[in-house]
Amino acid sequence: MNIARGGYRVFSANSSAACTELAQKITERLGVELGKSVVYQESNSETRVDVKESVRGQDIFIIQTIPRDVNTAVMELLVMAYALKTSCAKNIIGVIPYFPYSKQCKMRKRGSIVCKLLASMLAKAGLTHIITMDLHQKEIQGFFNFPVDNLRASPFLIQYIQEEIPNYRNAVIVAKSPSAAKRAQSYAERLRLGLAVIHGEAHHSESDMADGRHSPPLSRAITGHTGLELPSSSRQVPFPGIELPMMMAKEKPPISVVGDVGGRIAIIVDDIIDDVEDFVAAAEILKERGAYKIYVMATHGLLSAEAPRLIEESAIDEVVVTNTVPHEVQKLQCPKIKTVDVSMILAEAIRRIHNGESMAYLFRNIAMDD
Repeated sequence: MNIARGGYRVFSANSSAACTELAQKITERLGVELGKSVVYQESNSETRVDVKESVRGQDIFIIQTIPRDVNTAVMELLVMAYALKTSCAKNIIGVIPYFPYSKQCKMRKRGSIVCKLLASMLAKAGLTHIITMDLHQKEIQGFFNFPVDNLRASPFLIQYIQEEIPNYRNAVIVAKSPSAAKRAQSYAERLRLGLAVIHGEAHHSESDMADGRHSPPLSRAITGHTGLELPSSSRQVPFPGIELPMMMAKEKPPISVVGDVGGRIAIIVDDIIDDVEDFVAAAEILKERGAYKIYVMATHGLLSAEAPRLIEESAIDEVVVTNTVPHEVQKLQCPKIKTVDVSMILAEAIRRIHNGESMAYLFRNIAMDD
């Protein structure tokens, strides 16, 4: 019988065996067994969850890693949370190392803020707390009406730099775009290293994308006779006497590197590595500027599509990511990909939350820009 100490259970919501590896490591560190449950897809692709043991009055932690099939993983988490809620669990805490849809946290034209929608769905399903790691934007925490602990992977990545990169004192921390400069600066200050920033037309910050402020589109003045007469309801006529100033279009300068990387090891840091074209282009620029070795470090290694092949063929020497997202297949395709285990901090967060202990210890020496 699976009796976890102190009255809590740890479950995995993944139907894929490859995605339960992190959950196994966490439970091993906690000294408990993984909760007995079955998560599977029926023949019509509906998600079904069967909890095989009593959870009444218990603190329940659901570990959900996000594979490539994001929507299935989200439904597994929602269905399991609701199943535990209807089984009278006391508290349901989601352990979601990589929070899906975190890039869709801003309004884009006539789109929607999907991350906010997902937060509402998780609350409705029964979650009372979330443990996650390196949210794409820290403001996402405001989407939830329950506590969110946003852990940091930077201590583990910094330790990797110090222990696994030879002569790291001759390195420079690189931001692949100005929007990533704060994160890079935090790494550089803690490692006592220099900082470089890549800026130019080959890189586009999320803040430069069109958002809701440009919707609906501006009306274009019609000059001359077109032969067509617009109906009166379709004409956009400004108020008399009002003349708005003309918006100047953005024009990025030619790509450049701000900072000295000649004869140095370049370490590019970011939170997510998904499509790697920007990282490959950054590595080529850094090589041209004289960097003799190039590392890419990030918390979440999504590595979608042709990422392993592009990394293998690029000037990048090594890509270091944590195990918040399963990527064993990608590692087989590209030996340059290395993994840092973060199960230790996730297990400690679970222990502290269940015991009602302060989480401040897990955030010691952590800067706001991490």
